[in-house]
Amino acid sequence: MTAVRTMTAGLALLLAAACTAPAPPRSEANTEGSSVCARPRGVPEAETATTIDVIEQAYFCILGNYYSGETLDARALLTAGFAALTQELDRDGRDLPEATMPALTGDREADWAAFETAYRRATDQVPGLRDRLAVVTLEAIVAALGDDHARWTHDVERPPGYYDGDGYGLGLLANVNGPQVNGNPGVALPPLFVTAVQGGAARAAALRPGDIIESINGSAPFIDGKATPAIAALYPQYPEAGPVRLRILRQTTGRRWTVTLKPGLHQRDLAALQVVQSKLLDDDVAYVLLRGFAPDSADRVLKAISRLRTGRTLSGVVLDLRGNGGGSPTEAIRLVSAFVHGKVTAYQCTVEGTCAASWTDDTVQLLDLPLTVLTDRGCASACEHFSSAVKDLHAGRLVGARTAGVISGPAQPYLLNNNTSLSFPARHHLGPDREVIDRIGVPPDHYVPLTPKDAAAGRDPALAKALTLLHR
Repeated sequence: MTAVRTMTAGLALLLAAACTAPAPPRSEANTEGSSVCARPRGVPEAETATTIDVIEQAYFCILGNYYSGETLDARALLTAGFAALTQELDRDGRDLPEATMPALTGDREADWAAFETAYRRATDQVPGLRDRLAVVTLEAIVAALGDDHARWTHDVERPPGYYDGDGYGLGLLANVNGPQVNGNPGVALPPLFVTAVQGGAARAAALRPGDIIESINGSAPFIDGKATPAIAALYPQYPEAGPVRLRILRQTTGRRWTVTLKPGLHQRDLAALQVVQSKLLDDDVAYVLLRGFAPDSADRVLKAISRLRTGRTLSGVVLDLRGNGGGSPTEAIRLVSAFVHGKVTAYQCTVEGTCAASWTDDTVQLLDLPLTVLTDRGCASACEHFSSAVKDLHAGRLVGARTAGVISGPAQPYLLNNNTSLSFPARHHLGPDREVIDRIGVPPDHYVPLTPKDAAAGRDPALAKALTLLHR
């Protein structure tokens, strides 16, 4: 599943690698399409240029393997690709009379042939721009799927100097994060405010949790209550990224000022890099923070609870999944299996409605402890698989805010001929009650959102509510 930036870069990439699932069997109708692209094996060779032949391969790979590829109107993909090509020409100041979209009929192969002819006619006029035009065309074709787990990964995203570590950025986290910015921006709610200061430029500028960000590089983060692309600047990914100018309001004092933060490396508390953190609360509650469903994370959570349980009787478990961007579906299933057995945790379905059930792993020993789960809009993908299973199977109670709604299905990777990776779901995810979670999210049983005033005061109302529920 595509990982979105809810956490450190290194952890996010780890989870993106972990979240792919074994490819489900494809119908006979897709056998020919499946041969267009192959599953990656080992480390790919160096990336080569993206060409019209690579775009063709990706086009037929999607039609042959994407979960709705059999019924997809391929004209929408080609139209989006050609639109991106013409927009890039216009941005470069080189619009061409040859760049006209051909008539499409709905015949996938005939439409591709017409598209390729028009594409070559246009790009042959601008050979120096050909590579860039190929990139934006393929990016637009993948984006036209409208799928939060569809992605084309190529080196343009990670230029020389890309830092793959855990301490790069502005040194802050905000209430609007990865899944909202990249996967489902419609779920983001104003105001935009700082939730944590990790170090770096944010610490040097004396920012604090609860500070409201009124503008980013002169642009409003919300317009008419809807998130804008400006928010993405809070999470720069490359050292080449420029400084970010923020207009800040500190509600506790009424002070307004502008600060410019330069992205860079910063020292962070080692504890903040751990996927699993745990502690004892109120002498009888095991609190476990899980940042992502990385390999072996379920066992690590269970071992942490076991350690806290040694020598005492626990009244329950608080599992904090806020900001958990997902990862391995297998780990999500194993973890929920510590609280319930013999149940379906989710369904993975074809476009025709044929679904395969994902059952609990009943080899996992039951904890026999009450469970509360803290969720927010940063809980995405495998995190939503777990959260929906807990809710639907009555294995515990959810406290906090609705999850991200970024769970179209487990992404399958495919290797293209230029050694880039195309990934998208082969099946569509449904919850245990066969409900759609993608774009909707999982609502909490107790809605307790974090506010700027809470963050400024160091209060955690969701955690307080969870403890109250466990002590009833």
